[in-house]
Amino acid sequence: MKLYNTLTRKKDEFKTQDGTNTVRMYSCGPTVYNYAHIGNLRTYIFMDLLRRALKYDGYELKGVMNITDVGHLMSDGDDGEDKMAKASREQKKDPWQIAEMYTNVFMQDFDKLNIEKPEIICKATAHINEMIDYVVGLCEKGFGYETEDGIYYDISKFKGYGMLSGNTLDDLKAGARIEVNSDKRNPYDFAIWKKAPKEHIMQWPSPWGQGYPGWHIECSAMSRKYLGDIFDIHTGGVDHIPIHHENEIAQSEGLTGKNPAKYWLHGEFMLVDGGKMSKSLGNTYTIEQLEKMGYSPMVFRYFCLNAHYRKKLNFTFDTMDAAKTSYERLCGLLLKHKNSQDKADVEKLNAFKQEFKEDVLDDLNIPSALGVLWTMLKEPYSVDIYNLAIEFDKVFGLGLDKIKEETTSDIPGEIIAKAEEMQNARKEKNWAVADALRAEISDLGYIVKNTKDGYEITKK
Repeated sequence: MKLYNTLTRKKDEFKTQDGTNTVRMYSCGPTVYNYAHIGNLRTYIFMDLLRRALKYDGYELKGVMNITDVGHLMSDGDDGEDKMAKASREQKKDPWQIAEMYTNVFMQDFDKLNIEKPEIICKATAHINEMIDYVVGLCEKGFGYETEDGIYYDISKFKGYGMLSGNTLDDLKAGARIEVNSDKRNPYDFAIWKKAPKEHIMQWPSPWGQGYPGWHIECSAMSRKYLGDIFDIHTGGVDHIPIHHENEIAQSEGLTGKNPAKYWLHGEFMLVDGGKMSKSLGNTYTIEQLEKMGYSPMVFRYFCLNAHYRKKLNFTFDTMDAAKTSYERLCGLLLKHKNSQDKADVEKLNAFKQEFKEDVLDDLNIPSALGVLWTMLKEPYSVDIYNLAIEFDKVFGLGLDKIKEETTSDIPGEIIAKAEEMQNARKEKNWAVADALRAEISDLGYIVKNTKDGYEITKK
């Protein structure tokens, strides 16, 4: 297997750090102050594809993903308000409730998108002591210093800063703006621990008084706890490269003298109508919103598979419609192979299998691997082709073994939206509204059946 390593800026042959068959991998998780949008979730589909590809190549996984439920300021610099505190004030809930609610929704999105959960999922608030110990260690080694409002990492002490992003210390100095905090030795030093004012809603005792961790320290502390000083792979989005991951490396090398990961892998941005996707621009969508528009989570996953993880992916409703049509056609072809008793040419099957594996192991060239699947499905119908497609799906994760003669994606968006509205009415015990919606759906020619997993929609 070859993987593009942001650290070396080239495709590197993959080998585990300790020569064993177990890959130790850390993935930056969500900050659970709001719903994850589809741009966020593309990064976790990339993480999932990597995990699946490694397993397909015969490896076992020890994966770790953090849940940031404290300590992430509104700005990647050290100004602004803590995101959890801001959400708590705006939504009139305590931060623990905020974190629990959005963590649960995030995990539900994982299930809907068929994303395998990493073996260890760790919350920042459960590892405060490890973070404090890390900060103490950095101070003892001269990398951390105290100011009136917190403990900061002295970038000038770490000569390797910029190895991941290419942003050298001189570049940072040339581009530095007015110092927000005059107590900082350099404007580009970053907080590893913040002192909390009395009214701050989340705070813990520390050697420097009550406070809370800086954003970057949590990943360094938790990856070290579960994976050791050096592990195999670190993943995240490209937005993490210039600040968050650069600072993680600085922290880890400051404390241990070692870069924490051998391979750094990053997924590209998702665009919307060719432009930036962001909550501030109001052009983000959640999986639940797409479902209400008639796009199943598997259609969105299929949409993501059509672009390489290192390429920008442009989201439009035209491209989603195209993905929906293609996915439904793929499912239809697959069912025809499943229902055939004919055998396929063994040499052809082996050729498809070899080509698929070469694509997957070549830096996760999933679009090309998907092309192999399409070419194979155009062969004469054979149950052997169906079985090989199901094997390929161990990487794709499209749930192809679960498709039925009629899938939810065949149901009009209007019907799905009414069914969702009906389910919400049932949850709120508004039985009259639920019954009225069920009747409307029935008049349109569909039946909603309640199941242990939610509901199923079928044509009359």
